Amino acid sequence: MKEHLRSYVHFLELEKNASKNTVASYKIDLGRYLDFLSGNGISEPDRVSEKEISGFISLLSEIGLAPRSISRNLSSVKMFHKFLLGEGIAMRNPAQNIDLPKLSRILPDVLNLHEVDAILSQPDTADPLGIRDRAILETLYATGIRVSELTGLRQSGVYAKEGIIRVFGKGSKERLVPIGRSALGWIKKYVGHSRGLLCRKGNGRDALFVNARGNPMTRMAVWNIVKCYSAKSGVKKEVHPHTFRHSFATHLLEGGADLRAVQEMLGHADISTTQIYTHVDREYLKEIHRTFHPRP
Repeated sequence: MKEHLRSYVHFLELEKNASKNTVASYKIDLGRYLDFLSGNGISEPDRVSEKEISGFISLLSEIGLAPRSISRNLSSVKMFHKFLLGEGIAMRNPAQNIDLPKLSRILPDVLNLHEVDAILSQPDTADPLGIRDRAILETLYATGIRVSELTGLRQSGVYAKEGIIRVFGKGSKERLVPIGRSALGWIKKYVGHSRGLLCRKGNGRDALFVNARGNPMTRMAVWNIVKCYSAKSGVKKEVHPHTFRHSFATHLLEGGADLRAVQEMLGHADISTTQIYTHVDREYLKEIHRTFHPRP
């Protein structure tokens, strides 16, 4: 079974062009699944039945895995068995009749404008690293890009005159995202004053954001930057890089932006993923109604 998993990983990497993070997630989920099957004496795909798959899902629930993580694991299992059937490795797909659980949409934490300003104003911009950090925070909020997309930004992908940046999202899909004057101004200041100093020590090449050693930033480094300045700002909410993405989308919709336009900027393949933000938007609309309608 582990040999089949290696074949599936190659399929994801070479034919599906899946991102490293996606492949890593599949390997973790399916490695856990194969260990479960092995513990039950199953070493061939056609010996797997719905009973084993249901048992695996029950076990994940018993050990305390969150419903969303359980759903992702089941999705991984279903895709794996679909691959085995399609390649002629298995004669049937035991997972095809097992439905993914319906998950309630959890509204993400969103920063209000005052909280965004409070966090963005924290870096010490008299310091080269502070300038870089301000540029990072401004870019996250101005574009709504994922942290992995931010660390993958290239200097050559910033088109200041046009007001856009080139982003490589999930599955290495490329998209162009608008970026505001404020963020562009801080990027320009960072590139002009800080990046050259930092790159003396390492090999950042064309990476836009580099660390103190001159090497490309990691996702964890960006995470720590956001956590640090959020704590300093006094904002009481749980803030992480994705919070800026949620806030970006919500503030656009509150301002009247078209849902399809926001979908394009976020890089969502399915508009249903973007529609979670309309729940937040509706709360805003209800508040407006309560405040201004003569009979609230």
